[in-house]
Amino acid sequence: MSIITLTTDFGLKDYFVGALKGKLISEYSDVQIIDITHYVDLFNISEASYIINTSYNCFPKGTVHLIGVDYERTSENKHIAIQWNDHFFVCADNGILSILTQKIVPQKMVEINIHDRLQVDSTDLDVFVKVACHLSKGGALSVIGKEISSIKIVNELQSVVASDFNSIKGYVVYIDHFGNCVTNISKKMFADIGKNRSFEIKFGTKSIKKIHSNYSDFKVSEKYTLKDYEGEKLALFNEAGFLEIAIYRSNPLTVGSAKSLLGLKYRDVVNIVFS
Repeated sequence: MSIITLTTDFGLKDYFVGALKGKLISEYSDVQIIDITHYVDLFNISEASYIINTSYNCFPKGTVHLIGVDYERTSENKHIAIQWNDHFFVCADNGILSILTQKIVPQKMVEINIHDRLQVDSTDLDVFVKVACHLSKGGALSVIGKEISSIKIVNELQSVVASDFNSIKGYVVYIDHFGNCVTNISKKMFADIGKNRSFEIKFGTKSIKKIHSNYSDFKVSEKYTLKDYEGEKLALFNEAGFLEIAIYRSNPLTVGSAKSLLGLKYRDVVNIVFS
């Protein structure tokens, strides 16, 4: 089974997603197309990077991941295709794959060079379609690009360990549908630096001194039921292994969320101080 996933900032109001799927099916009728999301914030490569990093491994080896975020080909952002951990990624070289390539060295990377083989009026997305379908059919990277040894790395929102190893500085890199605020501080970094020390998670004027094992990890008794804890702030490591600031039983449309109640937003600093 050949699978191509789609991650874009197109939204669903316009025809773009439908047209993209139509082009893929026209190029390769047997392919299975799966949407990861089309609601990445416009041109937000950090958010796209987080989403790809946390979702790609849910798919079988050999899956092709087409990423349509800030994908216009320019002198600074070339089009690339890489094989990484037995998956394929097709995108612009704009730093979107930074999180992945810092974990595992890619198996092979190419700068796509088939643009002049397509019709004159072909778009950047047409190039991605051609490449994604070629790879999904089992085609070689060398056929559609020239091998390269490095890609662009974006260090703008990287989590940083203090020189004295007593604190970690991270950032909010994603806000989910529930208004939960995900940081780029990993569980592994927390464990490696914290070494079971006491800690305080600080953001703005607020702080949290406990990591919950799940959203409902509150002490329940005859006096206090889980209902009594609704609206309480908490921190936990999500399924992807990143520190998340949340509100128990949050609802952005009614009771509020970490984003609205705690004032957190994309790019905000979150510090963990150990003692």
